Amino acid sequence: MLVVPPPEAVEAEAAPQSADETLEAYVLRLARAKGQAVAAMGIEGPILACDTLSEVDGAALGKPIDRNDARRMLTQLSGRVHRVLTGVWLGCLPAGGLTSGGLLTPLEAVEESLLEMGPLEGALLDWYLDSGMWQGKAGACGFQDERLPLRLVSGSGSNVVGLPLERVRAMLADLDQRPV
Repeated sequence: MLVVPPPEAVEAEAAPQSADETLEAYVLRLARAKGQAVAAMGIEGPILACDTLSEVDGAALGKPIDRNDARRMLTQLSGRVHRVLTGVWLGCLPAGGLTSGGLLTPLEAVEESLLEMGPLEGALLDWYLDSGMWQGKAGACGFQDERLPLRLVSGSGSNVVGLPLERVRAMLADLDQRPV
């Protein structure tokens, strides 16, 4: 297995969520852009790309830009249930790459999980912000991060960390059944 991250510019230059675009469509568009960017590099074989966002009160919570933004997001999530959505894009560039006819029709899906965050304030909030574990994480928090008062209400725990294993396993099985 070869791990090839998409160019950083793909996510940075993606258009923001439009007013008429659902969060599900948005997160899938971001995953698709990442997958297509890797496919354009000519990498042969299966290509898996994901993008994860948190949502509360209809607003997407992406990755915080700094500590203050992380504090704002964590305060917004404190004591509340929120959604975590992951867009999954699975394509395959057959042997011969782009010159052999190109990318097979990709599979796409969106996985949803619900999380409840217990109260996060005072010393616990400051400790978490000081830890830096919030950096690079949608909603400024990670389900796997120690001491965070997060509880899975429904959905996949692996989805919450950004790779819905059950969904990916099913998609890989579907891809494996396709003629090349």
